[in-house]
Amino acid sequence: METKNQSSASEFILLGLSEKPEHDTLLFSLFLCMYMITVVGNLLIILAISSDSHLHTPMYFFLANLSLVDFCLASSTVPKMLVNIQTKSKSISYPCCLTQMYFFHFFGIMDSVLIAIMAYDRFIAICHSLHYTTIMNPCLCGLLAGGPWVFSCFISLTHILLVTRLVFCHDHELPHYFCDLTPLLRLSCTDTSVNKIFVLIVAGMVIATPFVCILASYARIIAAIMKVPSAGGRKKAFSTCSSHLSVVALFYGTTIGVYLCPVSVHTVVKEKASAVMYTVVTPMLNPFIYSLRNRDLKGALKKVINRKFTSST
Repeated sequence: METKNQSSASEFILLGLSEKPEHDTLLFSLFLCMYMITVVGNLLIILAISSDSHLHTPMYFFLANLSLVDFCLASSTVPKMLVNIQTKSKSISYPCCLTQMYFFHFFGIMDSVLIAIMAYDRFIAICHSLHYTTIMNPCLCGLLAGGPWVFSCFISLTHILLVTRLVFCHDHELPHYFCDLTPLLRLSCTDTSVNKIFVLIVAGMVIATPFVCILASYARIIAAIMKVPSAGGRKKAFSTCSSHLSVVALFYGTTIGVYLCPVSVHTVVKEKASAVMYTVVTPMLNPFIYSLRNRDLKGALKKVINRKFTSST
């Protein structure tokens, strides 16, 4: 009978990044700027790649997909937080919470898998350069890009279905700025062992496994690069991988800390900081990381910007 009363969770309270109202203006301005940079940067990358025929290669195809996913990942969490700060309302309905959680996991899984696929692309390009166009054919590229969408949809939906069977206590305050699964499980009055086991299984599949594959790919890549006789050739090969390695360090460094570290080392502050890194900072920095050291992409971006500027004037 008591369980029946506890199960009527119609909404949750998102406590946000800071519980001090005097910080709201600063946080709103900061995250609005970061979100706008994320949106503009990633959409420019997509537009530049789609409009320049010289960039219609597997590497840039996967980069365009990553930019789309980064844009969607940031959009699944930041706008709701900005609305809550602006309206001074911290509530989120139960259906909206589940919806936000679904899209957060969907695009987060996509991000992780796509980064691993891009490492595989670099591995083929450097270690099997003579057979690159044969191996990375349009059919395989489509399969590598489309497969994660189906896989991510299935995993995210399973997360949501497992959450719907839970009963929540009277305390509906989430110490986070969006509906994340880990803090939500702490509010449940029922046994969450199945959810936690599934979280570990998924983390192993979409975080640990891709990360190990990336390390293995780059071990082979570095070994191949060191065999290149000319210093200029080695430098060029390393420069094509350095941008991707920066993204790997940013993304996996924070997600491993949240989902694979022992619960005993978790704190609310660490969880929030890590979440900001992989949901806001990494999607914002990716366009800069990939474009600053890439002449072809910088040239395509300049063409797009000049075209837009000319047409507007």
